[in-house]
Amino acid sequence: MTEIPEHFVETEGVRIHWADVGEASDSTSVVLIHGLTNSFLTWSRVAPLLAADRRVLMPDLPGHGQSERPNAGYALDWYAHVIARWLEVVGVEKADIVGHSFGGGIAQMLLLECPERIRRLVLVAAGGLGKAVGWWLRLASLPGVVEHLGQPFMALGTRLALRGARGGVTAEDILALRRYNSRAGSARAFARSVRDVINWRGQVRNFGQRAREIDKLPPMLVLWGDRDRLIPIEQGRAFADSLEGAQFQVFPGASH
Repeated sequence: MTEIPEHFVETEGVRIHWADVGEASDSTSVVLIHGLTNSFLTWSRVAPLLAADRRVLMPDLPGHGQSERPNAGYALDWYAHVIARWLEVVGVEKADIVGHSFGGGIAQMLLLECPERIRRLVLVAAGGLGKAVGWWLRLASLPGVVEHLGQPFMALGTRLALRGARGGVTAEDILALRRYNSRAGSARAFARSVRDVINWRGQVRNFGQRAREIDKLPPMLVLWGDRDRLIPIEQGRAFADSLEGAQFQVFPGASH
């Protein structure tokens, strides 16, 4: 994904970087929300395909990519509030929201923050649907360790985390992500984000706890790789089975 328009805008006091491809049309825009320690580059293969007949927008979450890294709490609802305001600022009145991993948790919270802006919701190996989660994220939730000692190791951690991505991430994207995650404040953002949703026992946020606050859920598609070792595929399957009309699709051979 080269020579695509990239932008910066201040939202809720945070400088947000975002990119877009495609042209505005009668088709509903798509907003792609990445996961922890990632950036808009996670969508580099799929965004041009989605943009064949619509506009596709890809924000870097606060504390990630080229966005600002404020000294904030990085709670899930804070992220959702910032992204909801960003949608308003950039003029997206209605969108199909796609969230991967931690971004899937933010997408769920957007249903509480700005339900009127969401036409459809796609959750890709999303957090917030069960308790089990990878052991290294449980370790990252230990108070103070990553936040105060982890910054020098963020680039190395990025490379190790993406070892299993195989052809899904280019070498250039990995280099860019390592550079982004080496920026001061990245470890703080990562550690505080993890602590809000995970403890040593597993995930502590569950969408089911808040779903009853939503008057009407939009159509949902749940996607998962059958080799996901970070968040078990059973969580996605059980969630989709619990909702009338939700669809579940498996990617054979895919990991997280």
